[in-house]
Amino acid sequence: MHSSRESMGELDAFMAANDDVVAAEAFITDPGGVARGKLMRASELAALYRTGRPLPGSILALDITGTEVDETGLVWEVGDADKIARPVAGSLRRAAWRSTPTAQLLLSLWEPDGTPHVADPRHVLAGVVARMRAAGFVPVVATELEFYVVDPTRGPDGQLQPPRAPRTHRRLDQIDIFSVTELEEFAPFLDDLFAAARTMELPAETVISEYAPGQLEIVLRHRADALRAADDAVLWKRLVRGVAANHDLLATFMAKPFTDRSGSGLHIHASLDDEGGTHLFAADDPRGTPLMRHAIGGLLATLDDCLAVFAPNANSYRRFQSQSYAPISRTWGINNRSVAVRVPIGPPETRHLEHRVAGADANPYLAIAAVLAGIHAGIVEQLDPGPPIEGNGYASTSRLPDDWPAALRRLRESRFLATYFGARFLDIFHAIKAAECRRYSARVTELDLDWYLTRA
Repeated sequence: MHSSRESMGELDAFMAANDDVVAAEAFITDPGGVARGKLMRASELAALYRTGRPLPGSILALDITGTEVDETGLVWEVGDADKIARPVAGSLRRAAWRSTPTAQLLLSLWEPDGTPHVADPRHVLAGVVARMRAAGFVPVVATELEFYVVDPTRGPDGQLQPPRAPRTHRRLDQIDIFSVTELEEFAPFLDDLFAAARTMELPAETVISEYAPGQLEIVLRHRADALRAADDAVLWKRLVRGVAANHDLLATFMAKPFTDRSGSGLHIHASLDDEGGTHLFAADDPRGTPLMRHAIGGLLATLDDCLAVFAPNANSYRRFQSQSYAPISRTWGINNRSVAVRVPIGPPETRHLEHRVAGADANPYLAIAAVLAGIHAGIVEQLDPGPPIEGNGYASTSRLPDDWPAALRRLRESRFLATYFGARFLDIFHAIKAAECRRYSARVTELDLDWYLTRA
């Protein structure tokens, strides 16, 4: 936690450069990955930076719909007590998509005595990073986030519609992967998006048209600061939604918004440096150093335990389909997109792992924490990943759990996650997701009526 003087210095410098700002959007990321917070007046920022701001601890006990989950023990058992929200150092930026001059900043939650609040996902990642730093490892992390832009208006059948391209107003209707024409048609949206990213100092790089109409992927540059990389992903998702709305588009990071089209993933690229900046995975052989292979072994060994983190929602499991570019097995390979852990080709100094399991709906703090924890465990236990898969990884029989309840049971029983995330956080996360699972499963859907109303 940074000192009040450092925080005030950050605020003073920002306001001096942005004296037209009249409001500030301040938010925390809850265990489900949802941004929750307040829209404040700019005049309130000084007090926030000096002493923090009380927020109910139950803000981290909400399910995906914003409903309190009593089973977390964070609501009535503690009288819905306030905690202290403090700004995340370095996160104060201009909310570049808003028409009213507005600042944006991330918050983290602390106990009144200054200790980290157990339910804050950012603190979970900080704990895993500290464990790795204590072992002499500096995690280097980058994220690739896939997302769809769709028409905000549903079709006559109530289903999502592909978008009309902002430049030509043509409704997209073909897969057209890697299409530069589609990117050109989206130029007004993409130009505004990259301009806003520059204003917000977000390291957005390559954009490609993905394997469905209206599906895009943008790479965020790697950082030797895993917390900052996760902050980037959180801020990026908020930015994409805001800029899309300005172009009459709806941006969604839902894992599987269309039944018959590919899902959206959060691909996590990771490697390790030592404290002096030496790249520890660098090797001429794409299989990497022994350290890298132990890291892969750890990732594969812990996949089942972590699946409910990488796939946190009911919809997440619809993404895991054969030949869909989403992995379905505990596999690794070199230059192979059909596996769970991929080693991209490239010069030795760029050698790293691409973890392809998480959906775009995963909480970036928790997904990155789970990847780094798996890497650390594999190194500590010197786990062997076995030989890399060659060819079609979808033919492997080493399948991941394929349903939400099974993944939640595995998470609840995981000694590995309890060690790295903390047993109390794991209880809270499981309570939230188990409550969601019960509510979701109890809902009678249109498909129930279509299939069973007259046939059962």
